[in-house]
Amino acid sequence: MTPRAATAPADRLDKQLVPEPRTAILVGNPNVGKSVLFGALTGKYVTVSNYPGTTVEVTRGHATIEGRAWNVMDTPGTNGLTPMSEDEQATRDILLREVGYACLQVCDTKNLRRGLLLTVQLAEAGVPFLLALNMADEAASRGIHVDVEALAKSLGVDVVPTVAVERKGLAQLQAALPAARPSSFAVRYDPAIEEGLAEVVPLLPPGGGLAPRAVALMLLAGDDSLDGRIAGLPAEARERVAEARRRVSARYPESLRFVISKQRLAAVDRLHDAVVTRGARSAGSDFGKRLGAWSTHPIWGVPILAAVLLAAYEFVGVLGARVAVDFMEYKVFYDRLVPWTQAAVRWLVPWQAAQRFLVGPAGVPFREHDGFLVGRYGLFSMGLSYGMAIVLPIVATFFVAFSVLEDSGYLPRLAVMVNKLFKRMGLNGKAVLPMVLGLGCDTMATMTARIMETRKERIIVTLLLALAIPCSAQMAVILAMAASLSPGALAWFGGALLGTLVLVGWLAAKVLPGRGSDFVLELPPLRIPQAGNVAVKTLARIEWYLREALPLFLVGTLLLWGLDRVGGLVVLQRVAAPVVVGVLHLPKEAALAFILGFLRRDYAAAGLFLHYEPFIRAGTLTREMQIQITVALVTLTLFIPCIANFFMIVKERGWKTGLAIAGFIVPFAVGVGATVNVLMRWLY
Repeated sequence: MTPRAATAPADRLDKQLVPEPRTAILVGNPNVGKSVLFGALTGKYVTVSNYPGTTVEVTRGHATIEGRAWNVMDTPGTNGLTPMSEDEQATRDILLREVGYACLQVCDTKNLRRGLLLTVQLAEAGVPFLLALNMADEAASRGIHVDVEALAKSLGVDVVPTVAVERKGLAQLQAALPAARPSSFAVRYDPAIEEGLAEVVPLLPPGGGLAPRAVALMLLAGDDSLDGRIAGLPAEARERVAEARRRVSARYPESLRFVISKQRLAAVDRLHDAVVTRGARSAGSDFGKRLGAWSTHPIWGVPILAAVLLAAYEFVGVLGARVAVDFMEYKVFYDRLVPWTQAAVRWLVPWQAAQRFLVGPAGVPFREHDGFLVGRYGLFSMGLSYGMAIVLPIVATFFVAFSVLEDSGYLPRLAVMVNKLFKRMGLNGKAVLPMVLGLGCDTMATMTARIMETRKERIIVTLLLALAIPCSAQMAVILAMAASLSPGALAWFGGALLGTLVLVGWLAAKVLPGRGSDFVLELPPLRIPQAGNVAVKTLARIEWYLREALPLFLVGTLLLWGLDRVGGLVVLQRVAAPVVVGVLHLPKEAALAFILGFLRRDYAAAGLFLHYEPFIRAGTLTREMQIQITVALVTLTLFIPCIANFFMIVKERGWKTGLAIAGFIVPFAVGVGATVNVLMRWLY
């Protein structure tokens, strides 16, 4: 017997002794600290990817719990298992498709009634789970006391109070997770609904992560997203399901979804009132409540908003877009890394022809030759330096600011403030979240348009982001140019952008098919952000940027380099020059700036800034120059988004929608610029 043959059975035995990792799925309402708890369990964000069959991303990590390996999945926030948005459907589908998992529901203790509404649906679904009562400290400060033992007895599952940001209760959760079990709590519905369930349940196919009773309830409630679940049934069975839905619905004047939710909520109210008592609030809690009320007030909310925007501008626009960018771009890349790269290539590559191709001829400034790695469109000197030295500092500081606003609870209040304005554009206040994120990076903001509940709303948000929301890289140059304008010219600039934003949103809401959604948003309490939580979220978003967006900048650089080598940029400049000069009355140099703007949105503004810089510094801008700068800024801001954003639009909405948006934006931006040009020459 050979040694290999002798050891083979032992090897197989060792593999059998190592248990397969279990799966834990985190679910919960939005803004309950679910992601914080995920970070505490796994130690860091590991992978973020689309869940199969969806465009919704889920975060996955690994943890060792009670000596055993676990795969941990963080799902999008949901208010129920009958979905109202793409994110909620993704969470429901994860619970439906995955098998052999333990579910950890994270609940906001201050809003226990809302959390229990999801809890009873998990109980109906037969999902093994335990309940984390998060933000227990904030509930206590408000005088809210939950009888944890009584709640656990009523539900038949473990209930653990937690404070995720301080890692309190984490050890108890880890100890209880392996013993997660289905809940014994059951909601009894009207006889008509129970009769319908009794008819539908036996018709459903076996298998899946949700109990047949829960799936039957969703079907009776009219959940069309489950049509695929019954597509494999015989035609007679599908017709019986549809007939049961029609028969039960006919028994009620309201929609069956409303009736089921109402009866489920009544059961939740009884459970909630049995385990929750209220006492005196702390003084600090009263101040936080007053500050939260002021932040949504139609008058007092305005100065609070102005203060928040000013602080964000100083941090992102000054520290990030000026100080950090200048240091990274010039001190790090142009003064050190670019020369070092040229020297390294010339030392490693002995052939002069290859050296010239890669880093250009010796003694010639890199902006004046066409080197592949180092040159005016070099992969390193332009593509990587743009992504790492210019955009990354701005995006990183914005991600910090955004995470602080997110953790503080202010962003939902901002959504309330602007809800009426967005209603006129066929949207609701939730749209302000991707819009604010777009001021940092439109590419990432396009992805967050998923929070809108309908396809129509997601397309409108994507269009407005691509059209009228300047990213932070572009905004820094725009602000530098706008600072030289008179108050009148600034009014033209701001008015044109705001008017275009509202007009296009209003028209899109009228033209695009589909429906909008109601504005239902939970207002979390204002709180002091936790540095650790902000750091984890910021690092996760930076990781996303490096993985998803940076490669697109390199692809765009390669495209520009190739066009430059074959003379394509010169041809495009000649084609664009008649429009830029004849229609917009801008200098011919602006034609190339618009073309380069497809790679870097700030390139176009930067090119024009260099053209007018001597006059700006000397303070000798004429009326003609004021008009030209205003027209240029309006057109550039509305112009086609950068190549990274375009590819993200295609990834999220498909090639057809991406090309349609680009095909609309280019002529529309020129048309608005031409209109501003004519009106300013007449009225300014």
